[in-house]
Amino acid sequence: MDGIKYAVFTDKSIRLLGNNQYTSNVESGSTRTIIKHWVELFFGVKVIAMNSHRLPGKGRRMGPMGHTMHYKRMIITLQLEKNLKKILNNTAIHLYKTSTPSTRNGAVDSQVKSNSRNNLISGHQRHCGKGCNSRGIITSRHRGGGHKRLYRKIDFRRNEKDISGRIVTIEYDPNRNAYICLIHYGDGEKRYILHPRGAIIGDTIVSGTEVPISIKPYALEEACAVWEGVLIDQKEESTSIDMPLGTTIHNIEITLGKGGQLARAPGDVAKMIAKEDKSATLKLPSGEVRLISKNCSATVGQVGNVGVNQKSLGK
Repeated sequence: MDGIKYAVFTDKSIRLLGNNQYTSNVESGSTRTIIKHWVELFFGVKVIAMNSHRLPGKGRRMGPMGHTMHYKRMIITLQLEKNLKKILNNTAIHLYKTSTPSTRNGAVDSQVKSNSRNNLISGHQRHCGKGCNSRGIITSRHRGGGHKRLYRKIDFRRNEKDISGRIVTIEYDPNRNAYICLIHYGDGEKRYILHPRGAIIGDTIVSGTEVPISIKPYALEEACAVWEGVLIDQKEESTSIDMPLGTTIHNIEITLGKGGQLARAPGDVAKMIAKEDKSATLKLPSGEVRLISKNCSATVGQVGNVGVNQKSLGK
């Protein structure tokens, strides 16, 4: 949104959220009309009030003059409506009021739960200990101890072809930063997959070589990916032969049948930029341009939990 730099999360701004008041830093040259236009367009509700004030400048180390802030802080009050309630309920980041010093500036995910299945988890033990390599030599210091973890068996191969599956839960995985989804397939199979961005409980996924890629216009009432122009209605997996150029993908295979190995971290997304002979050219999240076989599979969309860096335990 033009004029709005970023949202501000302080103890005061968290208390104001209960009154539908949102605090943001805006550019000094932006007018109230422009900011009001973008906020109403983004949230789909009416702006009741807008209060702004300039922040004090930072003093120089030497000399009487100080730095002038190029932005100001604004508190925007919105009118609460049904579609705004739906957006707030689908918000990934949950901010809670400070009750103890350990919960100060805390931000957690209120939707994701840990509800693992016994047949999809195992008591995986690390043979060499934390922070050690395969020879037992410490390569990452200060990584000892830690809470015991159970490994979730993730289906990176996605070999349930042409069988529809439904997303039942979105769960936390202690072994990775990305979330995982529990899928119930039509044949009774249950598996975990990486959570695609924008996927919600009840969505349908299909894996196969001839699965169409369904795309619909962005709608505020149904969206989680706020900054995207379009959303993937069905999260499909397909081979690179069937994917058109410009498709955004993740969980990409390098070796046929081995399962996805590229673009699996939160927010990762690769883009198909060319096809030639038996290979496809992908632009990876790191900026690397890489060739892979056209027969390798990938999942359409972006890995979820994009705002993982915005979360804080308050400690």
